[in-house]
Amino acid sequence: MKNTFAGHGRGYLEGPPRQVPGFASLHRMVEMLLAERVPEDGRALILGAGGGMELKALADAQPGWTFDGVDPSANMLELAAETVRPHTDRVRLHHGGIEAAPRGPFDGATCLLVFHFIEITERARILAGLRQRLRPGAPLVLMHISFPQAEPERSQWIARHAAYGAPPGTDPAHLAAAREAIGMRLTILSPDEEEAMLAEAGFERTSLFFAGLSFRGWVCYRG
Repeated sequence: MKNTFAGHGRGYLEGPPRQVPGFASLHRMVEMLLAERVPEDGRALILGAGGGMELKALADAQPGWTFDGVDPSANMLELAAETVRPHTDRVRLHHGGIEAAPRGPFDGATCLLVFHFIEITERARILAGLRQRLRPGAPLVLMHISFPQAEPERSQWIARHAAYGAPPGTDPAHLAAAREAIGMRLTILSPDEEEAMLAEAGFERTSLFFAGLSFRGWVCYRG
């Protein structure tokens, strides 16, 4: 997995609440969707666990669950270890990509705010690895940037994304640079393309549970 998650160290914890519409409710929604299938003593895989915010929120809400968190950034895993300190006995952290994750089987998995940093061929490999580690019927919850890729819609959505995350009064030149970076550095698919990839990887009953400006969230199940 690419070692390019947004933000580094403590500054990362400040980024998502500012950049992601609806972030304050995201972890509650994810926990509800997982809990529909994950038993009280279930085991969950958190792919892209750096920072530990998601791990802590899920561990706070589900005292019987155990977690394996995976991230390619050693620095981010150090921050995650701090964040989840109250739940150390139920959380194991692993440095690397999907290949570093235990074989499972897991009762559920998440991959939040990650896939727009991952190239398409690598996404397919990651989805295959997730499927192999999940029990049949187990939920996978994803959320990342996704919007139409035909012009002029693509450029308009990139501009909206850059503007939302920028502080008030940002220099227009900085916004222009941000738009260019988003267009060049991120791998963004349309919602239809996202759902097609999930189906091709062997996930079923994909449903959209979140749509906030440039972000989309789905829940699907291992077939």
